[in-house]
Amino acid sequence: MGPLNVLITAGSRRVPLVKAFRRAVRGLPRGGRVIVSDVNAMSPAVHVADGAYRVPLANEAGYIEALLDVVAAEDVRLVVPTIDDELPLLAAARPTFEARGVQVAVSPLATTEICNDKFLTCEHLRRHGVAAARTYLPSMLSSSAPLPLFVKPRAGRGGIGAFAVRTPRELEFFLSYVEDPVVQQFLPGREFTIDVFCDFGGRPLAIVPRERVVIRSGVMDRGRTAADPRLIDLAVATARALPFRGAVNIQCRLVDDAPVVFEINPRFSGGISLTIAAGADFPQMLVDLAAGRDVRSSIGCFIDNLWLTSYESSIFLDEETARTALAPVPAGAARRTLGEAA
Repeated sequence: MGPLNVLITAGSRRVPLVKAFRRAVRGLPRGGRVIVSDVNAMSPAVHVADGAYRVPLANEAGYIEALLDVVAAEDVRLVVPTIDDELPLLAAARPTFEARGVQVAVSPLATTEICNDKFLTCEHLRRHGVAAARTYLPSMLSSSAPLPLFVKPRAGRGGIGAFAVRTPRELEFFLSYVEDPVVQQFLPGREFTIDVFCDFGGRPLAIVPRERVVIRSGVMDRGRTAADPRLIDLAVATARALPFRGAVNIQCRLVDDAPVVFEINPRFSGGISLTIAAGADFPQMLVDLAAGRDVRSSIGCFIDNLWLTSYESSIFLDEETARTALAPVPAGAARRTLGEAA
């Protein structure tokens, strides 16, 4: 068996994730390379990976075919999707990748479709006895809906278009302002993300709750790990209700000392660097699984109360690098390097 090359899709700003996978494959007997795909040559992850390809947007024709081209060109054995839009596409195409000897770290199609729909997510969890926010479609609201409430897009990410509403007038406005909205009960209390890693059979191997103390643009800017049994138990119950593969993050709040889920993203979280630093190295676990190694359960094995405080960092490119990287790409062509013909 040759090197274990990894493709991380939609690299964007996911520099810590790319670096974590590069460390993971270096520890294998035959090593490996980490490739990213992206639509923008100026994305930071492009310039820290071992190679990068320009591909169409996930919602454009030819996306899966372009990824398959990259897989073939780079002898990729593991694909790691990172954005919600592509998860159902890659889940549906997983048999095609597996037929070529490629593992795709994506949850089953039904799971990705449920988790991409905030209404279906909470309805599904509540039907399976998991504490989840009461969630309504606008047509389900009565004129005496209890306030405050929370309005957000039915399919959205990063906190974009999410608004707390405290008056009937605000509710009426934001229901018309937010495209395809859902309405959730307002959840007071501290907010947590629970990072969960499951093997390819859906068995949880690691669970790390993190308190989101300061949030900026939907990503944790300051936070800490929290070895809270209530949060770990909630993650286990959620994994029973929804089968996962690879990384998933569960978002919840503590309401009257009990955690309540309001959203699930079956992919790596933006705050995964804290989980890795706390000793739960999800990229290493995933690489080991793809390499056929035994990965044992380590639930609860992480550094408690480890804090993260983030800052901005930059990558500097000379004129030639920037000019070449931004060269146009023929439609439908996967490129060996962004801006350079394959």
